Amino acid sequence: MPVRYRLVGPDLASVRFAVSPLNELVLSLRSWRDPGRFPVHLPWIRRMQQARPALDTEMLLALIDERLSTPDFLTPPPRSPLTRLDDELAAIAATPPDVVHRNLRLLYHADERIPPPWREPGALPRMVAALAGYWDLCFAAHWPRMRALLEADVTFRGREIAQHGLARMFAGLSERVTMTGDTVEVRLHSDVHYTRPTLGGLTLVPTMWTPAVAAPISAGEPPMIIYLARGSATLWEPEPLPAPGALAALLGAHRAGLLTRLGTPASSTELATRLGVTTTAVNQHLRALRAAGLLVSARHGRSVLYRRSELGDRLLAGSAPA
Repeated sequence: MPVRYRLVGPDLASVRFAVSPLNELVLSLRSWRDPGRFPVHLPWIRRMQQARPALDTEMLLALIDERLSTPDFLTPPPRSPLTRLDDELAAIAATPPDVVHRNLRLLYHADERIPPPWREPGALPRMVAALAGYWDLCFAAHWPRMRALLEADVTFRGREIAQHGLARMFAGLSERVTMTGDTVEVRLHSDVHYTRPTLGGLTLVPTMWTPAVAAPISAGEPPMIIYLARGSATLWEPEPLPAPGALAALLGAHRAGLLTRLGTPASSTELATRLGVTTTAVNQHLRALRAAGLLVSARHGRSVLYRRSELGDRLLAGSAPA
């Protein structure tokens, strides 16, 4: 069934792109219900399952139903490509109770089908705490890599608009999205259907957790299309570890490569995921580089982030070819 958005003045100002860490966090719960639908994410799913005993699994599973749908208030349109999770969670925590209940009834169709965690006092604060814990244990270390992929998609779509126009860009989102005249049609797998103008604009949100496209269940929600980001299948592929030859001869290829990469902070878990090696192996190299004064580290939440020290910067600069 289609959702139709009528663009009010089909120009660049009425269509915006945004990246949402909350959107990725909530939609990733689809892999809890049906891991087989997300084979490219199996390396991450295996790691995530080890952390599940430490999470509020009952509440997290209540955020998504058997059709892999979620309440609209959990995936609000993000405001920009620079949206912060803390800001999104604060907005969710301030959701009026009547909006929460209305969204849950739309999703589950009857009060008696709403899962028990939502019927208890303090359900909304518990949900926010469950999502924050899920982020810390399963997402935070990988978010820089995920965000880079999503932002690359936004850059590509912007070029598509500039070079070929809105209709071509919409057609490239999915075979289920078309633009005819001033109307954008999204053909969903569910029985959701409505037509509404895009007063206030239409937000396009790339994600790594949808097999096709998605839109809000309620016509009263701000217009939004969630679509599969380009390159999602490559997210967990090991990345090459570049290192200048002279520096590799001095430190060894792995340590020289890590020093080259750590111009921006990263955790050992994130580095291990990017490189396709174990966290233990990465930690051995990081400790040696830090002991030599080439890296500094600082705790950020549950993670320890490493980056090059001033001495490391000078060593890397000195090893570069003239």
